[in-house]
Amino acid sequence: MNTMTLWHISGWGFAALASAALLVGFSKTAVSGANTVSLAIFAAVLPARASTGILLPVLIAGDVLAVLTYRRHAHWPTLWRLFPAVAAGVVVGTLFLMWADDGIVRTSIGAILLLMAGVTMWRRRTADAGEAPDQVTSRAGRAKARSYGVLGGFTTMVANAGGPVMSMYLLSAGFRKLGFLGTSAFFFLIVNVSKVPFSAGLGLIDGRSLLLDAALAVFVVPGALFGKWAVNRINQRLFEQLVIAATIVGGVQLLVR
Repeated sequence: MNTMTLWHISGWGFAALASAALLVGFSKTAVSGANTVSLAIFAAVLPARASTGILLPVLIAGDVLAVLTYRRHAHWPTLWRLFPAVAAGVVVGTLFLMWADDGIVRTSIGAILLLMAGVTMWRRRTADAGEAPDQVTSRAGRAKARSYGVLGGFTTMVANAGGPVMSMYLLSAGFRKLGFLGTSAFFFLIVNVSKVPFSAGLGLIDGRSLLLDAALAVFVVPGALFGKWAVNRINQRLFEQLVIAATIVGGVQLLVR
């Protein structure tokens, strides 16, 4: 019995999931935040709860490819400052999921994403220049890292939607294109791998889901390769505009679902 039969997926449904996997690869090596569209596709084709567990290994496959591509560009001081706050956000997200239904979760995350996109655009219009990455050592930089870290942990726990949050943080901190991609690659590889035991414990990852993941992971690779090709042809300003646009699209689709 093949994986499509196991999950009662039609040919069109599998094609949609494959397209979403392609987009995951592209987002990991080019326009971070675009994979919020993949999240919506997975939730539309598969049972909503199961879709989060199936999507997670696909995201990790993209994270591995992104780390291999941009590992020399990561800014580790930023990562170390983010992780404690992210852990706190994961705890908050877990508590939130204990009482919130799907509608409240989607609305909350969508509103957060749109708010942060608006704040980022406002800051970039009013500031002469963004902060350099090494300015995260300042008091304001540490406070910003903590607030975005908590939000990132919260959104990645409840909906695998931490990408746009971190995108807004890294843009607001003044990261250039390659530093942005390298730092986010390591961040999400570590965070997503740490979520695997919890997802498995909840029954969201099992043998059936991994069979489907194996079939979909094949499509992540060409997406990542295309992203690597495309990012070298995108200037910094367009890159930032695409990241913000992807965040807005992700926020809107969460609100209207």
